[in-house]
Amino acid sequence: MHVRADASIELSQAQRNELEKVARSRRTPQAVAQRARIVLMTAAGMGPGEIGEQLGTSQPTIRKWRARYIEDGLTGLRSEPRPGRPRSLDDQRVADLLNQALQTRPSKQTHWSVRSFAAEADISKDMAHRLFRAAGIAPHRSRSFKLSNDPAFVEKVRDITGLYLNPPGHAVVLCVDEKSQIQALERTQPVLPMGLGYVEGITHDYVRHGTTTLFAALDVANGQVISRIRAQHRHQEFVDFLRQIDKQTPATLDLHLIVDNYVTHKHAKVKAWLARHPRVHLHFTPTYSSWLNHVERWFALITERAIRRNSFTSVRQLKQQIELFVQRYNADASPFKWVAAADSIMQKIERIAKRISATGH
Repeated sequence: MHVRADASIELSQAQRNELEKVARSRRTPQAVAQRARIVLMTAAGMGPGEIGEQLGTSQPTIRKWRARYIEDGLTGLRSEPRPGRPRSLDDQRVADLLNQALQTRPSKQTHWSVRSFAAEADISKDMAHRLFRAAGIAPHRSRSFKLSNDPAFVEKVRDITGLYLNPPGHAVVLCVDEKSQIQALERTQPVLPMGLGYVEGITHDYVRHGTTTLFAALDVANGQVISRIRAQHRHQEFVDFLRQIDKQTPATLDLHLIVDNYVTHKHAKVKAWLARHPRVHLHFTPTYSSWLNHVERWFALITERAIRRNSFTSVRQLKQQIELFVQRYNADASPFKWVAAADSIMQKIERIAKRISATGH
């Protein structure tokens, strides 16, 4: 390449072919393609004014990239020095800090904070914060897990996900469970209503007025809930709830009930009742796998929307609130969507198991 005194550019055929390829390629960033066009038009004898008119680019920008190409060739068009101070940490130092954050713990705490890590690594708090954020490290957060030890885990997961994704014909699939020990809690002071600029205020202390148990059966197809409130949750109450389900569902349809491994669900009297009602089939979730049961999600809804932030002067008032919520929920119910196939669940479990194995436990 030869640079003339008037800063025009002469290109060899190889250089011209290279620039044309960059300018035409769909994979080239548009900014780089534009710079390649500037060089090609300059080499064709066009001045900054004419180039700027055709490309919609300012003359200082044209001169800048023309000079960069003259100085560094095509590499100069691809890399643009960023403004600001130079990096204070090189790549190796960043890698060392990340390894320290991931593989060590502070001596007097369970996890790193931005402040403690900055002090230990001898960097600023801002630098530690940027490092954690850029790498997606969140030492202050954790999530719980419990792998099932059920020897029939795979079979049970495939069975239940099959009921969700491909339910049997001429049948109703119901997710059944009981939410026990629901407390009738009365706040010691009135709730302060939400207003502009401040949130609802509730006291942390309360008076206990007793507990109750909610039995629920969630219809997978339409989201409707069959419910029953009882003082206890023994096998007697569970059989009583099964009778209610039997009465409130079409007698011509089979019933597939997804339940957990609670001992009352496997009681001898429950088995005897099931033997007398062959249309009812129980499907047990694996141990430690309540997340497979849709009704647990519904229990979370009623807790959040009707119980947790409320105040009850008696168990009777608590029951009335639960019944009102169920009535209103059923008036506008919609089913929960299950999208995870059994294979995807197995893959996730396998990934967790590998991570546990990697810790040496």
